Amino acid sequence: MANPLNGIKILELGQFIAGPYAGLLLADLGAKVIKVERPGVGDPFRHFGIPGQSANGYSHHFTAFNRNKLSLTVDLGKPAGQQLFRRAASKVDVVIQNYRPGVMKRLGIDYDTLSALNPRLVYCSIAGFSEDGPYSGRPAYDAVGQAYSGLMSLSVDQEDPRIRGQTVTDQVTSMQACNGVLAALYERERTGRGTRVDVTMIEASLAFIPDAITAYTQSGAVLGAQTRAAFSLGFVFDCADRRMLAIHLSSTEKFWRALLAAIERADIGEDPRFADRPGRIGNFQPLIDVLRPVFGAKPRAHWMERLTAHDVPCAPVHTVPEAIDDPEIRHLGMFHDLEHPRHGKMKTLRRAVRINGERESNALPPPALGEHTDAVLGELGFAPAEIEGMRSSGII
Repeated sequence: MANPLNGIKILELGQFIAGPYAGLLLADLGAKVIKVERPGVGDPFRHFGIPGQSANGYSHHFTAFNRNKLSLTVDLGKPAGQQLFRRAASKVDVVIQNYRPGVMKRLGIDYDTLSALNPRLVYCSIAGFSEDGPYSGRPAYDAVGQAYSGLMSLSVDQEDPRIRGQTVTDQVTSMQACNGVLAALYERERTGRGTRVDVTMIEASLAFIPDAITAYTQSGAVLGAQTRAAFSLGFVFDCADRRMLAIHLSSTEKFWRALLAAIERADIGEDPRFADRPGRIGNFQPLIDVLRPVFGAKPRAHWMERLTAHDVPCAPVHTVPEAIDDPEIRHLGMFHDLEHPRHGKMKTLRRAVRINGERESNALPPPALGEHTDAVLGELGFAPAEIEGMRSSGII
């Protein structure tokens, strides 16, 4: 049961993040995900190396989103490559693609064409914009989805506007796509037929902020970048040793009282501005201004000990190296070591979900470009002579 999708075959026409991450989530659940890439080039993320370091077609950007996959090279710009893909799609369970709307139809490998060849096929299309909408011809990346959906307005400071942190729209779109594929596979078990799954970055990003949407549609309130933190009394403070600490009190009064006890500042609770939760929300910035010097006076370890002793929800703001070495994360077993015959050893994440206490088994390192072309085509029914002929003509 560690690999519940064992036996499911997927062709992934994915590049950058949104398509590949959907494929990764399904591969982590045991599906055989075959990443279809352009010969000699591959997913552009292969070459996104850290400045000053050679990516060598195996950059950390690429490896982050492509573990547990096989790589098949096919030149889809050639009719013979398109025919190869159609033949392969007739023998798999799922196709995932995140090309611009219209590209798959132009290549003759769109849903209508492939489903006619394979009625059981689940076809998942991921895009920035809808295929028939007003923005269908526009390019889109993570920031575009965040901005159009309103998600970005909930994190950007208009006084100092800049994009920070991790991509969000890409990953939440992938998660919605994965969810749709799993539902379609379940439906296929009942009906015997596949279906088309569509999701855009805007749809997925809107679905990711339901509280901000209903705040406006039900109450007319437009939430800002600090609104959620104020409502949930969430803070980040810089301590005396320049290490940051996060605190999240939520709406539970006992946690507010516990915070005051931990910092030994009952007087703050007596301030009329902070006497009740509505007051603390309405005076959130003044509350931050009062608490900052308190936490800035002692090192983080001191405050973690005090807050933990008083049962205050809190955590050190880890750097990535600190997170990897945290005792709880080590206990969870989220990391393991893989080795690629050409690119060597690497430490990589495992899937987040445990099934019967287990994570994925028989994990694969991210593939080199075209590493599995012959093996995959052979498994899909192509004869050795056909494979050699396609190679000599530059199709694979």
